[in-house]
Amino acid sequence: MQNETKQKIRIQSRKAIYLLPNLFTTSSLFAGFYAIISAINLSYEKAVIALFIALILDGLDGRIARLTKTQTDFGAEYDSISDMVTFGLAPAIIMYQWSLHSFGKAGMMIAFVYAASTGLRLARFNSQLDLVDNKYFKGLPCPSAAATIGGLVWFCTEYGFIGEDIKVIVAVLAVLVAVLMCSNVRYHSFKKISFTSTVDYFWGFVIVLIIGLIYFEPETTLLVIFMGYVFSGPITTYIKYKKSRKLLRNKQEENKNNNKENINNSNEE
Repeated sequence: MQNETKQKIRIQSRKAIYLLPNLFTTSSLFAGFYAIISAINLSYEKAVIALFIALILDGLDGRIARLTKTQTDFGAEYDSISDMVTFGLAPAIIMYQWSLHSFGKAGMMIAFVYAASTGLRLARFNSQLDLVDNKYFKGLPCPSAAATIGGLVWFCTEYGFIGEDIKVIVAVLAVLVAVLMCSNVRYHSFKKISFTSTVDYFWGFVIVLIIGLIYFEPETTLLVIFMGYVFSGPITTYIKYKKSRKLLRNKQEENKNNNKENINNSNEE
């Protein structure tokens, strides 16, 4: 009887899921679905706002799972499926409906490349979970890529720019973020930030300033923030590369000087 009871408990535990983190994941998935429907109905502002709401919800589900110690393989897989819909398909459909459709089949291909790159980015992340550095992401995170596309669409619709008129800019940006998602460029993950630790008063002022700017000019502020994040990866990678090259040259010169000194010393002897 005891063995049968234990077996039933194991079966139930396999079927059970944690409600709270998966509730946030489901809400993020619904926001992505709503963004797709809004884009199809040509309501681009609603679609982009839904995309940013999904971004917030997606950031919360992982943190809540870690805080409540309710991380599961099911939750990780469900989160990836939600991200593919919300940050892969939704932005691709939004920019295709808003701008890229004017390219015809080429526009459809660009939107597909973006969506496929999101899938590749998620698959690589899931397959390298044990090797991931929590401080950095390898490649541009797909929520940030989606927010960049969404920020551009929101900014342009707010200030009267027509998508068909700037289709080249949209296409270049879509390909750029798609390449960066699949690249080895490192991006800061901000996972090490603790909300219970103390910070300098200056950063408190910066946070208040950003909140105020988002309130008064959300489309401009969010576009600037995420565009800055997109380019932060290549810039920091280039700076790190230049520093490493400089250190290597200095080391080579030091070795040459040491070799010359050794040769001179041996000749003197």
